[in-house]
Amino acid sequence: MTNIAEQTLASIVTFNNNAVQILEKHDLDYCCKGKRTLSVACEEKGLPLDRIILELEQGMSKVNHHLPFEAMNAEQLISYILLHHHFYVKQSMPTILAHIEKVTEKHGTHYPYMTEVLSIFKEINEEMTQHMQKEEKILFPRIIELEALTGTDQKKDLPGGYITGPVGIMEAEHDHAGELLYKIRELTNSYTPPADACTTFKVTLAELKEFEEDLHRHVHLENNLLFPIAERMEYLSGTQEKFSSCSL
Repeated sequence: MTNIAEQTLASIVTFNNNAVQILEKHDLDYCCKGKRTLSVACEEKGLPLDRIILELEQGMSKVNHHLPFEAMNAEQLISYILLHHHFYVKQSMPTILAHIEKVTEKHGTHYPYMTEVLSIFKEINEEMTQHMQKEEKILFPRIIELEALTGTDQKKDLPGGYITGPVGIMEAEHDHAGELLYKIRELTNSYTPPADACTTFKVTLAELKEFEEDLHRHVHLENNLLFPIAERMEYLSGTQEKFSSCSL
């Protein structure tokens, strides 16, 4: 990858999934803020660009085992997102929530920040549930429908903003979910358990860390790969000019 400093964080991850671990380590947001270049992102974080480039080059020189997401069409990306990310979120949120409640009940007096973590994760649970329903019932079917029409003689009078309207809402909700999880990371000192933490406390923090990292990969696939494909199809169809923007 030439001139990596001027590549966007999203394109670096798309090119080689081994970059994810390095970007996560340095808190470089490649999903919601993935359109920033590496040099800009490092400057914002006060990170030494040369050192980050060296770490990325070393990490990306290893065998890259990620799926060829950049070669997938919209329907294939949606299938992967539903199977690997929506399923994970639906399965993990009730368990994580129950564990935070248990930790808060037993250790909230000594670690009051866990009470705030519980409140924030309840908000995440509610918002992510509604968010995924909107994607599964509205946005994803629209994208699949539009892709099926692409390259055919079939015509359908789709209102303007048929894709870009919902996409804008989904991206805003992605940003908010990312902000909430970042707040949890700050409260827990990057998911670091106290010295006297019980097993449940340690497991809960590990689950929260895994949940945030999964969300980053999840949002990257949608914001930086799926949504641009869908918006490009809408643009080529000319539907965005017919009526005012649609929303969810």
